[in-house]
Amino acid sequence: MPAKIVLATRNRHKVGEIAAMAAGRGLEFSCLGDHRELPEVVEDQPTLEGNARKKSLEAALALGRWSLAEDTGLQVDALGGEPGVMSARYAGPGCDFAANNRKLLAALEGVEPRRRRAVFRTVMALCSPDGEVVLEDGVLEGSIGLAPRGTGGFGYDPVFLVGDTGRTLAELSSEEKNGLSHRRRAFEKMLPHLRRVAP
Repeated sequence: MPAKIVLATRNRHKVGEIAAMAAGRGLEFSCLGDHRELPEVVEDQPTLEGNARKKSLEAALALGRWSLAEDTGLQVDALGGEPGVMSARYAGPGCDFAANNRKLLAALEGVEPRRRRAVFRTVMALCSPDGEVVLEDGVLEGSIGLAPRGTGGFGYDPVFLVGDTGRTLAELSSEEKNGLSHRRRAFEKMLPHLRRVAP
């Protein structure tokens, strides 16, 4: 029987990516969308670690099950590391991906390409039913393009140029993205801990 783990998110994009990475590893996921009785977690911590820990802990304790959460931030050198922990809400409450990208590109208007270096960082938190939390992270280096490109992915993927490939994350296939992304790198570090759930 696959081990059942709650993904502490209602973001269907993240659920799909993590489920694809876990394929064939004896893991089975539900997500918070399957547990509508649980309230939204208020992501009010000042760090990615804090938000990931809080999301996994609240879900695990409420459901009495193992829970995996993550928080991801885009850190842009020319903006002093912003939007960082505020990445999902960069353009304000209720904003969408396009609004966040527009604000980011406006903030970088006139900044030359060599100064547009950025990293995506994901922190994952696995919490046991009794509240024990372990953290791992993954980083993807790149830069911010001059305009959105590509139709894949979500979030800042259309403006994030991967390394020196000249392509944005949104121009990669889902298989390519899931093979190299910040989320994949965090997941690979988390696998030894997940084997405690699915030996």
